[in-house]
Amino acid sequence: MAVETNNKLVKWIEYRLPVFSFYRHFLVEYPAPKNLSYWWNFGSLAGFMLVVQIVTGIVLAMHYSPSATLAFSSVQGIMRDVNYGWLLRYIHATGASMFFMVVYIHLFRGLYYGSYKRPREILWFMGVIILLLMMATAFFGYTLPWGQMSFWGATVITSLFSAIPVVGHAITSWLWGGYAIGAPTLNRFYALHYLLPFVIVAAVALHLWALHQHGSNNPLGIDVKGPQDTLPFHPYYTVKDLFGITIFLIFFCYWIFFDPGALLNPDNSIMANALNTPPHIEPEWYFLPFYAILRSVPNKLIGVMLLGLSVCVLFLLPWLDTSPVRSGKFRPIFKQFFWIFVIDCVILGYIGHLPPIGPAKFYGRIAAIYYFLFFFVILPFVGWFERPKPMPESISQAVLDKKAKRAGTEKA
Repeated sequence: MAVETNNKLVKWIEYRLPVFSFYRHFLVEYPAPKNLSYWWNFGSLAGFMLVVQIVTGIVLAMHYSPSATLAFSSVQGIMRDVNYGWLLRYIHATGASMFFMVVYIHLFRGLYYGSYKRPREILWFMGVIILLLMMATAFFGYTLPWGQMSFWGATVITSLFSAIPVVGHAITSWLWGGYAIGAPTLNRFYALHYLLPFVIVAAVALHLWALHQHGSNNPLGIDVKGPQDTLPFHPYYTVKDLFGITIFLIFFCYWIFFDPGALLNPDNSIMANALNTPPHIEPEWYFLPFYAILRSVPNKLIGVMLLGLSVCVLFLLPWLDTSPVRSGKFRPIFKQFFWIFVIDCVILGYIGHLPPIGPAKFYGRIAAIYYFLFFFVILPFVGWFERPKPMPESISQAVLDKKAKRAGTEKA
């Protein structure tokens, strides 16, 4: 699509590299469903947080020393001696939590509205791959401050690979760069933590490509019937996204300026000591539900398998969900089980924070069982037997009916 302009420089560039027509097609004239709600803002928020993490990470890398003897002191130096270093570190550290919060909400929204169903399977797969890359990046980054929880958390998590038959010990030794967590481990994790965000950028590009191939899903879960069902992305959704980012920044800034330590483990303010084990080792909050599943079984190998399955099961969703209806808005039984599943994930996160003893151990197992039952039992059976509510014929009809109903209510 050619760009109509009298600017000679723009024409010269466009003829050789059509960046302006690409921008216009994908970000300005892109036809988006006219009924997208604010739940769809979390996709753009995730992209915004990715940029924030990369920019702050590059600046922090200029002052960080990936050495077992200097890493901890270099982080303290960033906080005390670098101009606005404390701000950069809090934005980056707190930003990791905000990034996961946004992505988790984005994922739950996709799960509720059936964004993984045909023809958007590849779009969903790329989203799950991005989640896995985020988890790896966050884990490597959590090790870099070289505090007590960084050291012992890395020790516990990396040692899990040793449970894999045949190749487990070789993988663990490769990650460690030796026979224990040490300086080679920190160097490897630093290199991987710096590299993976750019791999995420590439995965996001494929994610957006897949999104534009068949268009966005919508709250009704029905296909676009024609131009009457869409709006150009700009200015309608760009303004909506900017409003969402503004509200999000207020929330984000609260944690940065008023309570940054709430999302950081206090044990990481103590330099790593291989001779002093913390009384309770736990990962960051965004890993706690999976950590609770890992601890729900006494067998190490089975725990590792369940941990991997808890994430990889998301790849199977397009086939596990047997309902022909996408949106949970028209699925009364699924809707109830879905919200129980959300509560179950919150419970798993809370239990992952507690020591695995007493009632916490028992309820953790119950919550882990429901987690897998939701995917492997509830989704298939509900899809077979549920009777969905009547669906509108088109997006335009639903929007017009909603406006007419609202106008009638105001007149009454």
